[in-house]
Amino acid sequence: MTFDRDFYYNPLRRVEAERLMEAALHERWGAYGLGTRRNEDLPVIGAVHLAAGFMISEMLGCPVSYPEDSSPQVTCANGIDVALDAEQAFRSPVFRRFERLLEALKTSYGYLVGDVNWSGVLNVALDIWGQDILLGFYDDPQQTAARFDTIGQVIAGFTDLIQRETGSTSVSVNRNVQNVCPSLLLHSECALTMLSEDDYKRFLLPFDIAWSKRGLPYGVHYCGTDPHRFAASFSEIPRLDFLDVGWGADISLLRRYLPATFFNLRLSPVEFVGWEPSEIETTVTRLVMQSGDPMLTGVCCINLDDRVRDDQVAALLRTVHRLRRQLTGTANAESEGPYPPKAL
Repeated sequence: MTFDRDFYYNPLRRVEAERLMEAALHERWGAYGLGTRRNEDLPVIGAVHLAAGFMISEMLGCPVSYPEDSSPQVTCANGIDVALDAEQAFRSPVFRRFERLLEALKTSYGYLVGDVNWSGVLNVALDIWGQDILLGFYDDPQQTAARFDTIGQVIAGFTDLIQRETGSTSVSVNRNVQNVCPSLLLHSECALTMLSEDDYKRFLLPFDIAWSKRGLPYGVHYCGTDPHRFAASFSEIPRLDFLDVGWGADISLLRRYLPATFFNLRLSPVEFVGWEPSEIETTVTRLVMQSGDPMLTGVCCINLDDRVRDDQVAALLRTVHRLRRQLTGTANAESEGPYPPKAL
């Protein structure tokens, strides 16, 4: 399988690739509920098995390459030849290509499923302006806020479109969204680790507050090591249903501020490579216990590469299923479930 441009935009490749990936998951870990849709041809509009946010950045003028052996690579535009225009973004070549994909799939199947990773306000801004967007926090805060607002308009329009067509927006941001609530809107804030809490509250918290009121379950993706720095600020979001908790976080502190939020606990893919199955079991058990509420806890490890062994992944899945049985009395191995979330 290759991940060139056709992987994302050719309707036949889209269906074939998702089915092949489901089959591969079932072959290795079907006993744990993975790959349940391996025998279906599904009109999946985006790469829901990959973590890659690129389309919004390309819609707004960033060059994007599509290598065969990795996710799409966004090149920072450094503000060059970027005319930030929300309406123009939906007339961009990449969005027109995406529209043709949707039309072809819907014509063939009558419906659409899946979604496309829409990244996040600060992530996209960094793709467009690089470090200058951070300097703008102090040099020209009014212009920075205006830039964020335009990016937010594009994201809102994009996610509204996908939500209407498929019923989901963020399975492609984190696969565990499908286990918690497929309609959940998950805002990627990967770069938040570079900001102070004051800057977050000034420039980005208003988006999280506003988007949490859109009528959909809402979540924040934070893959950095210090989401606990923002625990008090996150508690100001009216409805924070889901928090993607980066490796290294103070989980107990986060739980004190967010007692009703589902914690998706992220393992480190770098550390995971070197762990033996027994270490994986010990680590996962420790993190789940720190979360404090098994009914509001999930576990994942994103961006594993070919150095990871199948038995290591099996150890992760086996541990989660053991904890589910012990802590909740549930032995269900299904990989997809309704909201409220299933434990672990």
